[in-house]
Amino acid sequence: MATVTEGVRPDPRRWWALAALVASMLTLGFDMTILNVALPTMAGQLDAGTGEQQWMADAYVVVFAALMLPAGLLGDRFGRRLMLIGGLGIFLAGSVVGALAGDVSAVIAARAVMGVGAALVTPLALSVLPSLFGPDERTKAVGVISAASALGLPLGPIVGGWLLDHFWWGSVFLVNVPMAAIGIAACCFLLPETRDPSSPKVDTVATALTATGLGTLIYAIIEAPVRGWGDPLVLGMLGASVVLIALLVLRERRAARPMLDMALLAERRFLFNTLAATLVMFVLSGLLFVLPPYLQAVLGHDAFGTGLRLLPMMGGLLVAARAAQPVVARFGARGVVSAGLAVLAFAALLGSRTTVESGYGFTALWLSVAGVGFGFCVVPAMDGALGALPADRAGSGSGLLMTLRQVGGAIGIALLGSLLAGAFRDRLDVAGLPAQAADTARESVVAAHVVAEHSGAAGLASSANGAYVHGMGLVLLVCAVSALVAALAAAVFLGDGKEQRAPDMAGSMADARQ
Repeated sequence: MATVTEGVRPDPRRWWALAALVASMLTLGFDMTILNVALPTMAGQLDAGTGEQQWMADAYVVVFAALMLPAGLLGDRFGRRLMLIGGLGIFLAGSVVGALAGDVSAVIAARAVMGVGAALVTPLALSVLPSLFGPDERTKAVGVISAASALGLPLGPIVGGWLLDHFWWGSVFLVNVPMAAIGIAACCFLLPETRDPSSPKVDTVATALTATGLGTLIYAIIEAPVRGWGDPLVLGMLGASVVLIALLVLRERRAARPMLDMALLAERRFLFNTLAATLVMFVLSGLLFVLPPYLQAVLGHDAFGTGLRLLPMMGGLLVAARAAQPVVARFGARGVVSAGLAVLAFAALLGSRTTVESGYGFTALWLSVAGVGFGFCVVPAMDGALGALPADRAGSGSGLLMTLRQVGGAIGIALLGSLLAGAFRDRLDVAGLPAQAADTARESVVAAHVVAEHSGAAGLASSANGAYVHGMGLVLLVCAVSALVAALAAAVFLGDGKEQRAPDMAGSMADARQ
């Protein structure tokens, strides 16, 4: 790989190039969350049920997770600048399609296309840094890129909410276009081309197994509340996903240079830190899916107000993330990760006590606590997982870690969203409604409010609010139990965090690709 070597004058344009990469990562970061606050609005205008809303959110994440590793390898072999430009172009095209979409299917297709672009951009944004920065500046550059991606998460709901209050729902897609265009222009004029022809070839069979295995699993989970867990199609999809994922594992274990280096999971510290980081994405993605309809439909806030009311969780996450490293130095990674998961479990348990009459004050309280738990868990877990890797496997290990985190997010949206949908359908009182209106009302809390407004059905909106809060409580209980089990596992199985990190891990990560 090309790197800036001692004695060679650094490229004076490198900080402008970094700014372009930051803009690209910021766009991808807030695109992970910007749609969540728009889903209630889109559900009403596109007549989308909970399952279709799950697919609008998950289409992006599933494709992103499935293609991240092969996309990175394509950049290694054919040119990282070329693939970055291609990824941003695909992301821009998907955003245009999404903005112009007229139905749910078009939105889902657009989100999938955007996932392809994001999969190309994310691993390659870090991999071009060694060609711009020397070892003395590279760690700072890696930190800036990582911070931009993280900052996008809290910005998403706020930007999305403001756009929805002033423009039509397609604006949450259209906002990506100028950012992606700037990124493309900057890549063309500021980035040098680099490649690594010795990198492993893209395994198309493994890529297909990853995409189909994850896709069939998500499909089964999303369809189960409507069809029933005993439905032949649901059972068939679950069985197919198990077979496909098992074939993927077998193929990767036998490969001389696998894309997914499963052997790394034999390292205990890497395994359990990765599981902790994956659980955080599972819970965070699920919460960001179920909270906006509660804040908008049940509490009656507009889209921008909903985005602002998610800030306590994001604020707690960012504050705790900044404070995590000194606390780890004092108490050790095992204690901090375990405590973070325990705090998250407590926050979810507290949130499960939410009632229709609780109001936003109670929600802000447990969201703040949840954010602190997220922050104190995810930073030491990610750092511990990467620190367990030898320098020569930093690329494959960090790729596996990021892939599993995205899978955790996809399953969180699917599983927790399906639990909510099933509980809502079972608890909603549609007595006296015509069959078609009753079916529409069962699709989501937003749809139930629309039916109540048009039909004048007394008590339907109140029943929908109660049913939704009941379902959200079940989701939070599952999150609490999951976080508590993970906290106990971390306390028992994680190392004390005092092992030596692999030398120059930040630089190795950038050299090897995120």
